[in-house]
Amino acid sequence: MHTITFTRAEIVDLRFPTSEEHHGSDAVHVDPDYSAAYVVLHTDAGVAGHGFTFTIGRGNEIVCQAIESLSSLVIGKTLENIAADRRGFWRSLAQDSQFRWLGPEKGVMQLALAALVNAVWDLEARVASKPLWKFLAEMPAEELVAATDLHGVRDAVDEAAMLAMLQANDATRSERIARVEREGFPAYTTSCGWMGYSDDVVRARCREAIAEGFTHFKMKIGQSIDDDVRRARIIREEIGTARVLMVDANQRFDVQQAIEWIKPLAPFGIWWFEEPVSPDDILGHALIARAIAPIKVATGEQCQNRVMFKQFLASGGMQICQLDSCRVGGVNDNLAIMALARHFKVPVCPHAGGVGLCELVAHLIMVDYIRFNPTMEGRVCEFVDHLHEHFTDPCVIKHGRYLAPTKPGYSCEIKRESLAAFAFPNGPEWTRRATAKGVHS
Repeated sequence: MHTITFTRAEIVDLRFPTSEEHHGSDAVHVDPDYSAAYVVLHTDAGVAGHGFTFTIGRGNEIVCQAIESLSSLVIGKTLENIAADRRGFWRSLAQDSQFRWLGPEKGVMQLALAALVNAVWDLEARVASKPLWKFLAEMPAEELVAATDLHGVRDAVDEAAMLAMLQANDATRSERIARVEREGFPAYTTSCGWMGYSDDVVRARCREAIAEGFTHFKMKIGQSIDDDVRRARIIREEIGTARVLMVDANQRFDVQQAIEWIKPLAPFGIWWFEEPVSPDDILGHALIARAIAPIKVATGEQCQNRVMFKQFLASGGMQICQLDSCRVGGVNDNLAIMALARHFKVPVCPHAGGVGLCELVAHLIMVDYIRFNPTMEGRVCEFVDHLHEHFTDPCVIKHGRYLAPTKPGYSCEIKRESLAAFAFPNGPEWTRRATAKGVHS
């Protein structure tokens, strides 16, 4: 059988002008231009793996440079050799003796690692002619453990413990595969609650989401408590008492400030308070969780590696585990995080939105449900209705649920015309805006 060798990495600095309509705006990130550091790993077999990591504009070029630097550790390798030792391949990138000094396993290098790892998994699933979630759902438990780096978390979950939890779910695995293919997985929407939206837009978005079958809604908070109370009242008026409301501060507060800020919002029936303080403040999250119960504390979208997840989960400061498909080191790292969440009995409700994060978590949440945490009770996966039209295999939401992807791969591929149009800074969408700005300035 012909081996598949990686021959070159094509890297695109891709940015979308979402700040123009305040899409993605919150109390801290007021003007995001949703962006992707995008990589295509070409091979000598005429097939390619696609991957990316998400940013919100300035600095995307730095991540692209990091991907280019790390890609030197991938080019020349064969897919067959990587598949034979997935953990070893992952560690060769994450723990390179010189690159790791820039992290280790955090920051720009971790984002770049995610893009490359996602691309390799995309290609492996394509070659297997399966969507990635099903590729992992059907993978033997021993092979899944062997792909997962548990260094730094073995005091919580080691290889034997991870194998045991997978094997405990194997007997009913086929039932859950059939269920997600039939029903999908519950989603929640953030598209009604962006900070920059007018009250009329918030009302309209709530009504649209209800018509689409959503039962869980999230709003951004943190600039003005009076505005937050008004917006919470509007959303609660629109969604009624039976549907669920969550709030997200995007790291806006100090600990005591967060505890005080949530009090006037509590009467609106808040399920969780997301990212109340710095994403690195493990003890702060735990203190807040104790102070604001029964409101839950959710975090994880900017938690950078499995070791930090272990501490958040063990401390009680992460009561909702919001893993991210691109912030940590790609699929391998997320497998470890799913195992940790299962060990600590914390529900996984992935972060999404951005450019393509919804496409990727549609796979990850299926894997978590089928292999690690075999229930849908108290679990939802974020959905944001932006930019899906640029993907060759966009996620599909029906009746407020993610449908299981059906095409081979990891749903990472962005259309060639979109790559050309929104490449920064010389794609026509950006040169047109630069010209218009020059005319008006």
